[in-house]
Amino acid sequence: MENDDHIKNTVNHLFRQESGKMVSVLIKIFGTENIELAEDVVQDALVKALETWKYRGMPDNPRAWLYRTAKNKAIDVIRRNKHSQLIDFSDPEKQLLTSSYTLGVTMDNYWQEDSVKDDFLGMMFACCHPKISQENQITFILKSLCGFSTKEVAKSFLTNEETISKRLYRTKEYFRKHKIRPVIPNSVEIITRSNTVLSAIYLMFNEGYNSTHDDQLIRKDLISQAMLLCHSLLSEDRTRLPKVFALMALMCFHAARVDSRLGPKGELILLHKQDRTQWDVDLINSGEQYLNRASFGNELSTYHIEAAIAYQHCDAKTYDDTNWAEILKYYNMMLDISYDPIVFLNKCLVILQLEGPKEALRIFDKIREDKVLQKYYLYHAILGQIYQKLERYKEAVLYYKDAIALTQSKHEKQFLKDKIDKMLL
Repeated sequence: MENDDHIKNTVNHLFRQESGKMVSVLIKIFGTENIELAEDVVQDALVKALETWKYRGMPDNPRAWLYRTAKNKAIDVIRRNKHSQLIDFSDPEKQLLTSSYTLGVTMDNYWQEDSVKDDFLGMMFACCHPKISQENQITFILKSLCGFSTKEVAKSFLTNEETISKRLYRTKEYFRKHKIRPVIPNSVEIITRSNTVLSAIYLMFNEGYNSTHDDQLIRKDLISQAMLLCHSLLSEDRTRLPKVFALMALMCFHAARVDSRLGPKGELILLHKQDRTQWDVDLINSGEQYLNRASFGNELSTYHIEAAIAYQHCDAKTYDDTNWAEILKYYNMMLDISYDPIVFLNKCLVILQLEGPKEALRIFDKIREDKVLQKYYLYHAILGQIYQKLERYKEAVLYYKDAIALTQSKHEKQFLKDKIDKMLL
């Protein structure tokens, strides 16, 4: 009998890696009017994996076992409902599912590797239908196709779980009403819808890089999944766009520094104290190659600029060698393209490095009244850092405490508590 924690971790890893693909295939089989049914079948397969593997041990190929279980459960659903109105069998391909002679072969065809990949990409783009708001698009992709919990999605949007649940309901209702099919769109639609797909991938990466609802600050499973999703876009001619290369470069640069972000006791280590010999040189080189390949075409996306910023950090031999002036130019470029309060917060940190706390505070005053940002821990953490540099320690402590109250990461909480303790010595 295998270790229960090992079984649970393996199933959770498979859930992150494969649930979206299985849901996509099942939605194609059942129709987008039956999204919940597809999600239930996948959930049942995962539960069965937990129960079976606990007593019989891990199969040689857990992924294949899970796919086969989901496929068999889908066959059961088809057999139970082939005479009902639940599933629309009017499509010629689906008609083959209603015959016992062709059901097995037809179902096998849905689960072929290339078909699974196309269905997943198709569902990613179906989620980005122009009639669905961008917030609802990303919410649905993260929750139904990427295995995020409602709580994790809520944190990504700086909102509450009730709001996310309402968005999911509205999106599913739109899919159900309009029977949107999971197909890869034409080249024109790909360009317009790809921004949402890339936003979802990047949000997933960020959740792995700085986890909000997990005992681990860094979740390499999410980082890996996000990079695999991006790579899947690059492996398809129709989705091999400059901004996709740029996002891949950005994730490579960030992922290269992952192992240096935590100390031996799991404590958070900021950039200026990181051991740069731990950085993954191969990933940095890959990031450079992707960034070079992102230079074709006329589009300059925020991913291009963010990747250029990340490259500056990776290229600096030491923290003191960082070209902060160049980084400030890149942040200004991003703000010129589109104002983003989070980008503005990061710009304040750069100004703190370049021009000191007084100028940083003067710039920060421009966003003092932003009610959304005031709910974000980084807003208060940066103010605490500025006031600490100004040696206004009472105010710094208050802002650090506000930041502690707003973050759910135990690593961030401990890091901020340590800063307070050092000031109070």
